Amino acid sequence: DTPGHKDFAEDTYRTLSAVDSVILVIDSVKGVEEQTERLMEVCRMRATPVITFVNKMDRDGKDPFDLLDELENKLNIHVHPMSWPINSGRDFKGVYLLPSRSLNLFESNKTKVANDIIRIEGADDPQLPALIGERNASKLKEDVDLIDGVYGALDRDSYLRAEVSPVFFGSGLNNFGVQELLETFLELAPTPVHRPTKERMVEPTEPKFTGFVFKIHANIDPRHRDRIAFLRVCSGKFERNKLYRHVRSGKDLRFANPYTFLARSKEVVEDAYAGDVVGLYDTGNFKIGDTLTEGEILHFQGIPSFSPEIFKEVINLDPLKSKQLEKGIEQLTEEGLAQLFRQEPGNRKYIGTVGELQFEVLQHRLEHEYGAKCRFEARNIHKACWMSGDETAIRDFMKFRQNNIAWDKDNQPVFLAETAFTLRMTQDNNPKIQFRTMVELAAED
Repeated sequence: DTPGHKDFAEDTYRTLSAVDSVILVIDSVKGVEEQTERLMEVCRMRATPVITFVNKMDRDGKDPFDLLDELENKLNIHVHPMSWPINSGRDFKGVYLLPSRSLNLFESNKTKVANDIIRIEGADDPQLPALIGERNASKLKEDVDLIDGVYGALDRDSYLRAEVSPVFFGSGLNNFGVQELLETFLELAPTPVHRPTKERMVEPTEPKFTGFVFKIHANIDPRHRDRIAFLRVCSGKFERNKLYRHVRSGKDLRFANPYTFLARSKEVVEDAYAGDVVGLYDTGNFKIGDTLTEGEILHFQGIPSFSPEIFKEVINLDPLKSKQLEKGIEQLTEEGLAQLFRQEPGNRKYIGTVGELQFEVLQHRLEHEYGAKCRFEARNIHKACWMSGDETAIRDFMKFRQNNIAWDKDNQPVFLAETAFTLRMTQDNNPKIQFRTMVELAAED
């Protein structure tokens, strides 16, 4: 739940599949939102360890104990407070750091950051009532005693098994509580872990290089139509200018200018190791889920794809730019900005996104990067469901409900259910077919 960015793209889920640990940011005012629950589904699929940061404590929000209950109930994970807030909103005084038994005090002033923090030792420090008030000091001591009795000490192994999430409170805008979060993250976060493939388990300590593409970004420089494929190194050593096997195509590829990215800066790298992410210039060779190796045939576990929340049909406003529109939609949906579903006859195209903002971004990029103008018309679609099970039953169902069948970017059939009721009735009437709103897709399939 990045503040101010409720609408995020499908590539958020894909990125999660490439990391070994996650920092989850929760809005103290809104609590756990639907997108967060989806993110946790991906984390649970991979047993990815999660550290939670409750943000915006300098605003009036939910009670901290209620937030902990909400995290456990909605995200299906145990929590363990590592810091504890003293009030919230205008009365926010700071956080008590439970492991070190120290207190970081905060002065609500957005023009200052770390200099606003005063450090004292211990919850029983005699200066505490003078610094935060007698009532706040008494309430803090009660809360800390309760937390110590309920949660005890953090078990790192439980965190690494993704069974418990350490929780910090603070204010990201004021850079308050962030330092403690990052220090704990460095202390607890796992080293690169093994990765499953269809053939075998790949260990990070293996000498030979393996990696997979989890994200593609098109038109970083619109003048050159360049694309960057983001590769997660899973084992061995990636080296610049060395030939690697592109498993899906069977081609050997060489990369003269691999990059690493940090914020807006990028640097050419000579080598990279397990856990690193490398940006590779792509001329159209890569798809999400592609594997690179030193020759071994491996297919890494597929990238998760969820049913979108909003569906709209693409209406071309300039028939003379049909090819540009087709290419733009294909490339932008490949990079994860949205999902594309095609329906025959008529080659109708439906775009599915998590939120409305993505349609605005897609429309703007199509016009300014590809010179293609279009509009989006809302369609009455509740969920996109991938089908599995009895093949004969699926073929018969697709003939019977052909007006509700579309094809995704990997040419897999998808059932477009108009309403939740329609979906339930369809599931009940077709017991031999599993209708899934999440699927793992691999480019090599």
